[in-house]
Amino acid sequence: MTLKELGKKYVGDRAFYKRLAAVALPIVVQNAITTFVSLLDNIMVGKTGTDPMTGVSIANQLIFVFNILVFGAISGAGIFTSQYHGSKDSDGVRFTMRFKLIICTVISLLGLLTFGLFREELISLYISDSAAVGDPAATLGYGTEYLKIIMIGLIPFAVTQCYAGTLRETDETIIPMLAGIAAVAVNLFFNWVLIFGKLGAPALGAAGAAIATVISRYVEMLIVVIWTHLHSKKNPFAKKLFASLYIPKSIVAAIVRKGTPLLLNETLWSFGIAAVAQCYSVRGLEVVSANNISVTVMNLFNVVFLSLGSAISIIVGQSLGAGRTDEAVDLDRKLLFVSVISSVFTGAVMAAVAPLFPQFYNTEPEIKELATQFILAVAAGMPIQSFLNACYFTLRSGGKTFITFIFDSGAVWAINYPIVFVLTRFVPGMPVALIMLAEQLSGLIRCVLGYILVKKRIWVNNLTIGSERL
Repeated sequence: MTLKELGKKYVGDRAFYKRLAAVALPIVVQNAITTFVSLLDNIMVGKTGTDPMTGVSIANQLIFVFNILVFGAISGAGIFTSQYHGSKDSDGVRFTMRFKLIICTVISLLGLLTFGLFREELISLYISDSAAVGDPAATLGYGTEYLKIIMIGLIPFAVTQCYAGTLRETDETIIPMLAGIAAVAVNLFFNWVLIFGKLGAPALGAAGAAIATVISRYVEMLIVVIWTHLHSKKNPFAKKLFASLYIPKSIVAAIVRKGTPLLLNETLWSFGIAAVAQCYSVRGLEVVSANNISVTVMNLFNVVFLSLGSAISIIVGQSLGAGRTDEAVDLDRKLLFVSVISSVFTGAVMAAVAPLFPQFYNTEPEIKELATQFILAVAAGMPIQSFLNACYFTLRSGGKTFITFIFDSGAVWAINYPIVFVLTRFVPGMPVALIMLAEQLSGLIRCVLGYILVKKRIWVNNLTIGSERL
């Protein structure tokens, strides 16, 4: 194949990049701003000391599990939302929206119950008495206090994801972006006021960070909900959304059939990530603190390829729903290429600035050095993770949810967790940064599988065909 033919196969034309920019850029901007403020939030808490920073990071690891459960719950319905929108079926979009709201209400109530009853027990799983730095009792106290407050924001977070996800899947990406920007501005302001005690407010430290986050979540929810219903002509799914809870049996059955593997996947994946983090924590609180810094920085640089994954789900899903399968395959191939190439550049930048970010934290030098090593390890694996993410969303766009279940969470438990478990516990002389690098490079195994699955086109399915409503 000539260079020109390769270019035509993997590089899109102006219309392709214009469409990609229209879908992906608002998502990138929103996620980048949100993640950047999360980084500032993390640094602000870190300025108050190692113990508050570590306690908050542990609590956020638990909240992360809840957040992923919400994403998993709406993802199955979201596949149908994109395809119904592609086929111009607003009733179908409305039914999927109702499903999202119902399932997220159930998950939110379960989350409140779990965190309300078992806060201390869950946080204690991540605290090792063998810590070279930090106070385990103080860390437990800060984490418990933070989690107790942040629980108040679970329901508005879930509602926001239902609305924002549906808006994106129906080509409205600007409003969720603006709502996200407003939320992070509110979060940043109240962080400054409540963490450090500005403008006459008490200095609440970690508790202040939790209060600021809760306020920002309610602000974001109000913006997306009110705008959606005030513009029901542009968003026809919002008309009579709450007139009843009716969803046709055939659609419920289809979403459950396709969505259950996704929900199980996100559940097991989030538990797997939490379990991997717990494995690292046995090496001491200094590892937990360093990992907290590196994860926060990693999230900032991962924004591009994660947002491109969402774009793949939307763009490819709409083409599949419209019955344009060849177009979907061509778009997907080009989107995969864009995702991997962009991650090579962002990974290089991340490695270059790795020594810089830990210096903003008021913590011990050994934690800063360890965090730098962790950031470098993650940067090395970024192109691998980008390709895996793109393959995951490709398979998901065509409803191959059971395969994504095996490909994603199955791999975490079968590959990542055993590697980290064995190396952290039974190879005490191995540096933790090398263990993290080994975990990152283990993704190459899944890359081969992902390439085969995408190449075979098993994901090319139109899910809106034959969905009679009973």
